[in-house]
Amino acid sequence: MKTVYTCFCTDIIHEGHLNIIKKAKELGDLIVGVLVDDKMIKYNRFPTKTTDERVRMIEKLDGVSKVVVQDEIMYDKIIRNLKPDYVIHGDNWQDPGMAVIRDNIINNLSTYGGKLVEIPYTYNSVIQKKDKQMIEKLAMPEFRRGRLKRVMSLLPIVKALEVHSGLTGLIAEKTVVTNGGEIDQFDAMWISSLCDSTNKGKPDIELVDMTSRFRTIEDVTEVTTKPIIFDGDTGGLTEHFVYTVRSLERMGVSAVIIEDKTGLKKNSLFGTEVEQNQESIERFCEKLTAGKNAQLSDDFMIIARIESLILEKGMEDALKRAFAYREAGADGIMIHSRRKEADEIIEFCDRFRLDDKDTPIVVVPTSFNHITENELAEHGVNICIYANQLLRAAYPAMENAAVEILKNHRAFEIDKKLMPIKQVISLIEEH
Repeated sequence: MKTVYTCFCTDIIHEGHLNIIKKAKELGDLIVGVLVDDKMIKYNRFPTKTTDERVRMIEKLDGVSKVVVQDEIMYDKIIRNLKPDYVIHGDNWQDPGMAVIRDNIINNLSTYGGKLVEIPYTYNSVIQKKDKQMIEKLAMPEFRRGRLKRVMSLLPIVKALEVHSGLTGLIAEKTVVTNGGEIDQFDAMWISSLCDSTNKGKPDIELVDMTSRFRTIEDVTEVTTKPIIFDGDTGGLTEHFVYTVRSLERMGVSAVIIEDKTGLKKNSLFGTEVEQNQESIERFCEKLTAGKNAQLSDDFMIIARIESLILEKGMEDALKRAFAYREAGADGIMIHSRRKEADEIIEFCDRFRLDDKDTPIVVVPTSFNHITENELAEHGVNICIYANQLLRAAYPAMENAAVEILKNHRAFEIDKKLMPIKQVISLIEEH
């Protein structure tokens, strides 16, 4: 009997999957692959079930003779091992990532005469409703909150992109790239105090109150599913920070990062050019401990941001604070630098990892932006935050559009540089 292979990347079985199984049975003996969790994150959306749970779900289906785990998005390895006569797949190849996968399947099958069988994609109101329910489930606070820890356990490094509105949240949520046969997307979102304030036309001095900043979170959570890391500035008064932690937990935020400065907060990239004061180790530890004591779920993370290198207090001070903050209950350490080179960040990570192999390290490579995620991961970094790039990209583009309209007294000249409005609104689901 001929063999047929298909790979399922799903947490639920609906009519479309059953139709593929039915068609596959007509061709031969069906083997179903289950894509592993860490590849699901890069290729599709976050799985609500583990790989093992999804394997057991498929094993219960009639018509499936065998279930295997597919540990790569591309089909090279699985086709080489199984050599199926047919690979069966829905004809939903419209996205660039899907087109790359289709080419990969065809190229691998052509080496021995195998064939790709494309089934018309099943999409009706019932399936549409199930897909919507799955997305809504992923967006619910109790499911979203623990997702950052889960992603960290699956990936060598987590990529977080700054968002400051529902629209930028959709960009972080839906941007997928193909590069050298690989498919990738962002793993989390960063709601920055700087970008949130700037987007509101306010200075980045903790002027925008938490109630307003929480509205930004709500705008983002309403239209996305990825985990959120929140920039909590200094955390404010300890008594206020306690309430912030509880509010963020309820909203489904995965982590808050607070920095060890006191007084009127100024952006760290100014360094010693403006007056900035670092909080004492003892007082900052008290704030961290109070936040951890107020926390209600094990999923939520409080991450301590160290400003010693920014304020030129030296490496020893940074490391001393890191270990003290960890002992006070911090779930992670963010180390910051405004140097163009990453040497002091690398030194900090290497020395911290000599003593502590497990506590997550977070970096924000805004100034030292030449270093790659893989290089950071090699030195023990767990989360890389791209903290303000979307805002910085948007401002000059919008200013240029305004200038061109004023200069030409019409919009014709700038129109060729603008995205069609239909393409913009296609990001937004209407159902």
